[in-house]
Amino acid sequence: MIECFKTSVEEDESGEKVFLTSRVAGPCPGCWVSVVAPTKRERAWMQSEMGVIPDFVASALDDEESSRIERDDETRQVLVIMDCPFVEDKSEAESASIVQYDTHPLAVLFLPEKDLVMTVSLKENWTISAFESGRVRDINTAQRTRFLLQILLHISRRYQIDLRSVNRQFRENERELRRSMRNEELIKMLGFEKSLVYFSTSLKALDTTIQRISYGRILKLYDEDRDLLNDTSVEVKQAIEMCEIYTQVYNETMETFGSIINNNLNLTMRTLAIITLVLSVPTTVFSFYGMNTGLPMDETWVFPVILSIGLSVFATFWILKSRVVR
Repeated sequence: MIECFKTSVEEDESGEKVFLTSRVAGPCPGCWVSVVAPTKRERAWMQSEMGVIPDFVASALDDEESSRIERDDETRQVLVIMDCPFVEDKSEAESASIVQYDTHPLAVLFLPEKDLVMTVSLKENWTISAFESGRVRDINTAQRTRFLLQILLHISRRYQIDLRSVNRQFRENERELRRSMRNEELIKMLGFEKSLVYFSTSLKALDTTIQRISYGRILKLYDEDRDLLNDTSVEVKQAIEMCEIYTQVYNETMETFGSIINNNLNLTMRTLAIITLVLSVPTTVFSFYGMNTGLPMDETWVFPVILSIGLSVFATFWILKSRVVR
């Protein structure tokens, strides 16, 4: 799906500038072209009509691409790829009862020949939807660098929202694990771990991309862009710190639960060993009295039974006493 947007600048009653972004019929100078889940025909249109170089088209449509920035000196086109958080499909999540997250790339293309900016996403993107619907204010499609930084800022804040969602689900599942050590809750923990790993990897790559943008060698930055870039960098670093804290808490929690499970297993094995030892006493006594040899008071079955019970009680008392001493 391809949609085009352009910002018009107007003045309100107080004389302040107001940016109004609306859809336009087709690509034009100063507009933003949004490409979501492109078909083969739309991919060919990106190269033939918009002049996007083939390498950039291939990178923008690669689901495994990580965050980076690249410039083609011949055409002066710039490609910026950033990983965005997505909700994992229920069919691919570890458990259908949790919200599991993944990351997918969002590409931003600067096309100076057409004097426009293009975004390419293989899936429906919350950030792009927010920009298209007008939920993000003060965007100006003619200011391409600032437009990119606004996208980066929105993505970094989206990471923080989703990280809080992962942490909230983790705490709820932790309370369930304390009540009952079921495999279902442990599998949910695996889903949380995957979300944190995806977020951590993507955020670190995104931070590197922001640092490269801050050098000003690939994209020209103005003073107001510097302020927005600093805000974006702070948000990304805060998201990275949140992810590291949640990951550390997760690892320590899982280690604790692992120790509890091992301890419960040891207690169970010890109990079974005690029962086995106690039950072996009557077996040993009746084995002796079952042989064809003369033994004291072997004329009746009462004595072996009483002897077995007495030895079993003594063995149980001795084992329990020795455990208390330990």
